[in-house]
Amino acid sequence: MRKAVYYLSTCDTCKKIMSQMNLEGFETIDIKNAPLTEAQLLELYVITESYEELFNKRARKYKELDLKNKNLTENDYKTLILQEYTFLKRPVFLINGEIFVGNSKATVERLKKRIGVEKAN
Repeated sequence: MRKAVYYLSTCDTCKKIMSQMNLEGFETIDIKNAPLTEAQLLELYVITESYEELFNKRARKYKELDLKNKNLTENDYKTLILQEYTFLKRPVFLINGEIFVGNSKATVERLKKRIGVEKAN
C-alpha cells in the first residue's frame, strides 16, 4: 500500500490544501511535470470505478473543446485525462487503498480526518 498525492504545482487550491496536511510519507506527484501514466490512472480507477469521477469538468479545455455538449463515455474520460493533465480533478490523495478526489469542502474534511488517523499510527 502507498500514500501519494497528485497535484498541480501551479494550482493555488492544491497548494492551500496540501499546506494543511501532514504529507510525511507521501509521494508527491506534480502532474504537470510528471504526467499521469496509464498504470497510475488505472490504480485510481480501480478504487473509484469511474473515470468520470476523476475528471475535472471545470478545466479550461473542457469548455474550449465544448465537451459539456458531448456524450462522453468512460473510455473518453480515460483518454482525455491521459492526453491532458488539467483534466485530472485535483488534488487526488491516495492513502493505502482509499482515495480522496478534488477540493470540495466535504472531501477536504474527510481527508483531514483520515490523515489525522494516519498521524496517530
